[in-house]
Amino acid sequence: MKILHILSQIPSFTGSGTYLQATMQHASRYGYTNYLLAGVPANFEFAAHCGSLPCLEPELIRFGQDIDLQIVGMSDVMPYPSAKFCELDADELLRYEACFDTRLQQAVARWQPDLIHAHHLWLLTSLARQRFPDIPLVASCHGSDLRQFHACGHLQPQVMRGCRNIDAVCALSLEQKHQIIDTYEIPSEKIHIVGAGYNSTLFQAAATNTSANVPANTPINIIYAGKLSRAKGVPWLIHALHQITDTEWHFHLVGEGSGAEKEEIVALSETLGTQATLHGSVTPEHLADLFKASHLFVLPSFYEGVPLVVLEALGCKCRVVTTNLPGIAEVFNTLKCDWIQRIELPKMESIDRPRSDAEAGFIHRLEQSIRLQMVSIRTQPSAQPPEAAQQILRKYEWGSTFSRIEKVYRQILA
Repeated sequence: MKILHILSQIPSFTGSGTYLQATMQHASRYGYTNYLLAGVPANFEFAAHCGSLPCLEPELIRFGQDIDLQIVGMSDVMPYPSAKFCELDADELLRYEACFDTRLQQAVARWQPDLIHAHHLWLLTSLARQRFPDIPLVASCHGSDLRQFHACGHLQPQVMRGCRNIDAVCALSLEQKHQIIDTYEIPSEKIHIVGAGYNSTLFQAAATNTSANVPANTPINIIYAGKLSRAKGVPWLIHALHQITDTEWHFHLVGEGSGAEKEEIVALSETLGTQATLHGSVTPEHLADLFKASHLFVLPSFYEGVPLVVLEALGCKCRVVTTNLPGIAEVFNTLKCDWIQRIELPKMESIDRPRSDAEAGFIHRLEQSIRLQMVSIRTQPSAQPPEAAQQILRKYEWGSTFSRIEKVYRQILA
């Protein structure tokens, strides 16, 4: 089977990029032939960032060269310079769609795919459905598409025109499935909960685990990995860390962002002085090494699908503090242990912005949960999550996740 994978942004650096790469790698192991259409900056070096992708020569739309725009991100804060869909004027939007339309037609003419796997229920997926109604089309929802749909009301008709007619949707969770039904009017039977997946070969514990019995005079390594944005809750995490002055710790801030939000977070991290290290964007291999050297991973995010990074950190035997997002609750709801501390979200002003009167309480909950995990790290002898947590990890290894995706492929082809 020949599969054309399409993504409107860089096929790396973000959760959707990681998902796409893993899907292509596992599809290749199953004997499928992969092709790729993606959007990248003009100076993007594909071989350097995506050289391991098992696909023939990719069809790359170079923003700043093929189209006179910065790459338009599915999130308003991306880990690289980007434009926002909500700020595109009518002419820019026309040029954006025309460029993708032309290159999509060229890609299909050249490769004659049996199936198209699109990423995000958004403009490019809608365009693919309208342009090629007879090619089976499956789309993966990543969550940022739902946010864009609600933030860009003027684009909803264009998105709906094609997305409501796609053959199948891969959803991350049951909660997300309900959101897709309500938002896009796609029938329930077309939406399949396949979940997310993580690379269990890369993200596994070191031979000597760091998490067992850390002496009182040894710093506990706390790590955050993700976009440097307010929607991820990073400023509130740094404020919580400021409250913990009675024990030794070191904070590792991993990820990239852009604009004022990145500047704010970098400035806040600098107020932690020598107790913080800002790593910037790192390779998956480097991130795995950082997890293996860490004791505690914290994800204070206000909005996610199923955060792969939680599974990656847990696979490296980090304890976890995370907001009790719907996707997190669904994955870990049966887990009764203290390896994962799930904290209540603050009352929200919008989908990813807390109310100002709820911020202090949220910071306090973060602080208390981090303190509880630090006590466990220093006092409990076990360096391994319990078997129930390891069973969850096995369910979300990429091999298991792709087998669920492949069932969707076979169903729509049948």
